[in-house]
Amino acid sequence: MSHEPPRQEGSLSTLEQDAWLWLGRLQGQPGDKVQMAFEQWLSAAPEHVDTFVRMQSLWHLSRPTAQRLAKEEAVALRQYLHPPASKRPYWSAALAMAACLLIVVWGGGWQPLRWADDLGADVVSAPGQVRSVTLDDGSTVVLDGDSAIAVDYGAGERHVELRRGAAYFSVVPGEIPFTVAVAGGEARVLGTRFEVRRINQGARVSVLQGRVAVRGGPLEAPRVLAADQQLSFADGASANLRSVDAEALTAWRDGRLSFYRAPLGEVLDELRRHYPGRILLLNDELRERRVSGSFASHDPLAILDALQSVVGFEQHRVLGRLVILR
Repeated sequence: MSHEPPRQEGSLSTLEQDAWLWLGRLQGQPGDKVQMAFEQWLSAAPEHVDTFVRMQSLWHLSRPTAQRLAKEEAVALRQYLHPPASKRPYWSAALAMAACLLIVVWGGGWQPLRWADDLGADVVSAPGQVRSVTLDDGSTVVLDGDSAIAVDYGAGERHVELRRGAAYFSVVPGEIPFTVAVAGGEARVLGTRFEVRRINQGARVSVLQGRVAVRGGPLEAPRVLAADQQLSFADGASANLRSVDAEALTAWRDGRLSFYRAPLGEVLDELRRHYPGRILLLNDELRERRVSGSFASHDPLAILDALQSVVGFEQHRVLGRLVILR
């Protein structure tokens, strides 16, 4: 008879979490003491074997995604730490394994890509935090959760770099242009209200008021956006202009996330800005499924539950920080 407390749907039981931790300890070349302790745990009860086999299946499903993230974060860290050339092969392998275990077993906490972005940032927001700052000229910037900007106000320039996440700009009119650099492109204004958001390896600019000149790369001619227009770009090239409800898109400033026929992958990217751990989607077919809705941003797990009822994915919550969707 089980004496475990009731648990939320999708979360792992204490026994399942124990099995998940053993999977982490057994990676690489565990010592004899670890192997002996594992065998004792495995033989302590028949349900330990069944649970370990189920968690092993889930581990293998999540491993490719975790390894990809680990490699990305290992590269980001090497760029800042510059280990000696003679030790780089060992460093890379060890760091990738450590990052993989960190992502898969602990499901959150320290994330090297976020740490690397923050090194050169002047203003940073935490996951789930909406932060407002006033710049030297009186312009204001509102950062979405898990975002970072670097500010450079010098002679004859007002320059901001969006290093991570999204930011809403309300620019005080002036003779000096106000420029936001992001993902190899830029948005340039004299005074207006607009949002800039990083999307995967590119970015998206949405205008709420006034006009914004946007170009996706240095070789591209600027395109002028008016209110309720949006332009996305990546790899130095821009897509077609779109008409949007810019006020609805920036409802995150008031604690709401609104989506209209947005790909599930894009929605999950937004949720990750409001969740302190990890959200991994293991089903590529679901990534392009379109979803719509308006949700309170303070409870990303409740949003996942709502999306699950519509899209029909499975979700597993591991150790309170890692959410695996498949």
